[in-house]
Order: sequence, then C-alpha cells, then structure tokens
Amino acid sequence: MSKMDPTRLERETLVKTLGIQILEASPEKVVAEMVVTPRLHQPFGYLHGGASVALAETVASIGAYLAAPEGHTSFGMEINANHLRSVRSGKVRAIATPLHSGRTTAVWGIEIRDEEGRLVCISRCTLAITPQR
Repeated sequence: MSKMDPTRLERETLVKTLGIQILEASPEKVVAEMVVTPRLHQPFGYLHGGASVALAETVASIGAYLAAPEGHTSFGMEINANHLRSVRSGKVRAIATPLHSGRTTAVWGIEIRDEEGRLVCISRCTLAITPQR
C-alpha cells in the first residue's frame, strides 16, 4: 500500500473489529480475507449480509484511495450487494477491481467467495474522490 500507512488498519476500526486482513492492495486490485465466526453471524447462524457489505466497502475504499491523486481520499457514496450463497464458517475472500476511475468518482466491483471459490456475494461500490482535509 504505497501511500497508505499500514498502521491505519491496526487501529480500533471496523476493519479490526471484523477481523479483515488485507492481503494485496494496489490501485488496480485489492484482496482481503475475513474469518467467518459466530460473532459475524446473523441470528440464524449464517454470515451476516452486513458483514459482507462492510468487507466489500472496505476493499473498494482502499483501492479507490490508492488510485486517487495525491492529496485526495475516497468515501463510499453508494453500495449494493447480492448475497448469493450462505456461509457458516471458514474464510471468505473479497477481490475488488476498478470499473471506473474518474476525477471525482470511482466505481469498484467486488466479488466475495468462500474457501471453495464459490461466489457468496457480488457488490458494486461508488465512491467520492475528494481533497483530504
């Protein structure tokens, strides 16, 4: 993560709370994993859709930030997700790639897959690219 201080990911944030591990991060692709434990379940014992959406927005936000011009940052504006397969345990892996990189907005596509490579969730995230304050 060239322009991103790795200690940001170690702070008490949602990334740490959910146990998201960034495996690869560049302006062209971000890969992360999350271990599915009962603390990430919805009341019926399956991975909570909100945890999948948080994982998706995390990888998209990091990628858009890394792709943004120096002195700029990214903020999620809109995200959608289709939850296609349930998961009870193991790891899920998110892979995010840019679909559009504009001057003021970016759109990233995210696939979340289980350990067998089956599609769990497909998501698209639109991000605002703004000057850092």
